Amino acid sequence: MTDLNQPDLARINAMPTPGSSIDTLVVGAGQAGVAISEHLSSLGVPHLVLEKNRIAEAWRTGRWDSLVANGPAWHDRFPGLAFDDIDADAFAPKERVAAYFEAYAQKFNAPIRTGVDVRKVTRNAERSGFTVETSEGVIQANRVVVATGPFQRPVIPALAPTDERFTQIHSAQYYNPQQLPEGAVLVVGAGSSGVQIADELQRAGKKVYLSVGPHDRPPRAYRNRDFCWWLGVLGEWDAEIAQPGKEHVTIAVSGARGGHTVDFRRLAQQGMTLVGLTKTFNDGVVTFQQDLLENLKNGDKNYLALLDAADAYIARNGLDLPHEPEARSMLPDPQCVTQPILELDLVAAGVTSIIWATGYAVDFSWLQVDTFDAQGKPQHQRGVSREPGVYFLGLPWLSRRGSSFIWGVWHDAKHVAGHIATQRSYLAYQDAAQRQDA
Repeated sequence: MTDLNQPDLARINAMPTPGSSIDTLVVGAGQAGVAISEHLSSLGVPHLVLEKNRIAEAWRTGRWDSLVANGPAWHDRFPGLAFDDIDADAFAPKERVAAYFEAYAQKFNAPIRTGVDVRKVTRNAERSGFTVETSEGVIQANRVVVATGPFQRPVIPALAPTDERFTQIHSAQYYNPQQLPEGAVLVVGAGSSGVQIADELQRAGKKVYLSVGPHDRPPRAYRNRDFCWWLGVLGEWDAEIAQPGKEHVTIAVSGARGGHTVDFRRLAQQGMTLVGLTKTFNDGVVTFQQDLLENLKNGDKNYLALLDAADAYIARNGLDLPHEPEARSMLPDPQCVTQPILELDLVAAGVTSIIWATGYAVDFSWLQVDTFDAQGKPQHQRGVSREPGVYFLGLPWLSRRGSSFIWGVWHDAKHVAGHIATQRSYLAYQDAAQRQDA
């Protein structure tokens, strides 16, 4: 397979280069960039994809060493290519996911240039299109597709202590337990990243405190079907509007060690100390909200609601799937839940490291066009920006719940590419009409 991170000369020479003009410029060559490139290619839209690092770089260096996809291989992929070396129900390692996107791009000879940083995009005055400033020169583009995804800038909350006694990193900088100093660890955030990192550290022999906030906690699988399948047949992936208050609730799910349901009580049973939402830091002492039990109970409600919906679907459709009554059994609340720690002296507790699994923010400072609201949020309709000629892909809830996931971004990209092709057809008519008039 050709290495798309170091393309062959024939492909480079056939590709638009900085300093020239292009119909559509795509910024980013992760899953969103590869998806839109496929659809633009099939529609005959001339385009160029610029990536400042390597294809799918976030899967390589922006994740910990043992990470696997959170969805099974049959689900976490594009329609046009299956994983040929992984069982359909297994969870692909992160390097294999990155290689998958390379192979997918190679399949249709995607016009991707790596190692090129897009630094500024502005709309042209008194003429169509955009001026795009890159690390290798200026490009003129009729349209710009922003495919940089939602994980652009790791966020560490302002309440983080400025205390050199503790090693503090974001989950994006965590790779393995060996990089941390001796001592206990406080992991702040119990979504998929936080809970998997905390579990890995505890299994490596670390004393771990896990700060648990509000979360959804779906079963990994139920009645012989993965939760990805259940969300699909129940229409949850295609839900177009988030439930009020659920827009940013984290999901605790894991494909690690063959996949398992995240059970916070079981984590406590194996030696982890659960605490509530992190509240304050003051001279080495951290305080927690008194909400741990409430957060766990709400996670249980989410879990049980999916089981109920699955049971109803099975009955309604007469499916022959095995009963699983044990899935509704709950472990008793551990002592750290019934008698929660509300204040912890980190030094006295032996804590030497804090890992902030507190999510990411987008960074569109380079995109200097009129498409953002007062809070800096992109204004768009299914990825079609209010600024004509600018498009977004890969953002959460772009068109549906699944928009930021691998299969979801592929379908969103199809819609965006279709919109671009339609606009090109109108302009083609205008050009033809002008020639006829002349």
